[in-house]
Amino acid sequence: MHWFTLIAIGLSSGVLAGIFGIGGGVLIVPALMYLAGFSQKMAIGTSLAVLLPPIGIAAVLEYYHTGNVDFRAALIIAFMAIIGGWIGARSVNHIDAHTLKIIFGAFLILMGSYMILESK
Repeated sequence: MHWFTLIAIGLSSGVLAGIFGIGGGVLIVPALMYLAGFSQKMAIGTSLAVLLPPIGIAAVLEYYHTGNVDFRAALIIAFMAIIGGWIGARSVNHIDAHTLKIIFGAFLILMGSYMILESK
């Protein structure tokens, strides 16, 4: 594993998280898999460990200063995300790597297609 690769993944995911609110599943997971040689499950776990504190704090402070944070909604979503994260983590351990890649790729295609079609 090259430090430069990890630095590039971290920097680019931070920039994209600040701009689009994405980073983990869309950037860090594939980057760790294809650039750093992680298994998909290792990439997911590592991504979650990365994103919890650092990106959230810096980005939230910036959005808060411009009045763009609904803390009530954030708390509800965060609480449910804890439960959902646990359910997802338990579930993924029962899915083989090949199927997981297909599901993830299909999800990205569907979400990307939706965003493109809704932009008109």
